[in-house]
Amino acid sequence: MTTGKKVAIVTGAGQGIGLAIAVRLSREGFAIGCLDYNAETAEAAADAIIATGGEALAVKVDVAQRDDVFKAVDAVVQRFGRLDVIVNNAGLGPTTPIEEITPEIYHKVFDVNVGGTYWGIQAALKHFKARKPEKAGDIVGKIINASSQAGQVGNPDLAVYGATKFAIRGITQTAAKDLAPLGITSNAYCPGIVRTPMMEGIAQKVADENGQTLEWGLQQWAKNVTLGRISEPEDVAACVSFLAGPDSDYMTGQALIIDGGMVFN
Repeated sequence: MTTGKKVAIVTGAGQGIGLAIAVRLSREGFAIGCLDYNAETAEAAADAIIATGGEALAVKVDVAQRDDVFKAVDAVVQRFGRLDVIVNNAGLGPTTPIEEITPEIYHKVFDVNVGGTYWGIQAALKHFKARKPEKAGDIVGKIINASSQAGQVGNPDLAVYGATKFAIRGITQTAAKDLAPLGITSNAYCPGIVRTPMMEGIAQKVADENGQTLEWGLQQWAKNVTLGRISEPEDVAACVSFLAGPDSDYMTGQALIIDGGMVFN
């Protein structure tokens, strides 16, 4: 089945930021490939989009496995007939004090965060390159990668996660230069502290240790944000929507910070 819509693939679409991105891009008129390591949450995301009149396909994928990513991207293109945007959103964010980093943690986080970005780009390129720009400046495909506020500055206890997010900024810039002649842009988004299941779990632990509520726990992080609140996933999705849409066609190699005012460049 092919669609007349543009098509976007979102990795890690089963929950949190990825789910918000998938829903937002569906509202913007994209058919969505909902890729996630958890097949059930991928299906739930696709079902939610379809229930609101959108088009979506759920695909289980381990983004650390190159062949897995290629097969998943091919499945989405086979279903919808094209690919316009890939959002390499899936990632891991464990707390890793320097002295506690093990080879296993290092390899796992880099394989998912950095490897998943490489493989997502490569898998998308095959389909982007099937369309040729008619003239200089025409855009035939967009790569959007998940960096982080922690990819802009070093944060305590995030030596591994932060390193992967710094790496993704570098990959994004290099891809922008390498792929511009093909009509392909490459940009990144850098969220700060976002209300996701993972973040709520961390905040709840802090709250429990202090006999306080979840909201109190979240507020401890909000103190570091200029705008006075932590981000909702929809805040990040709005930034990605801009990067996926035509208003960002003359932008490439950039990493947009959407953190409420934690980092100023």
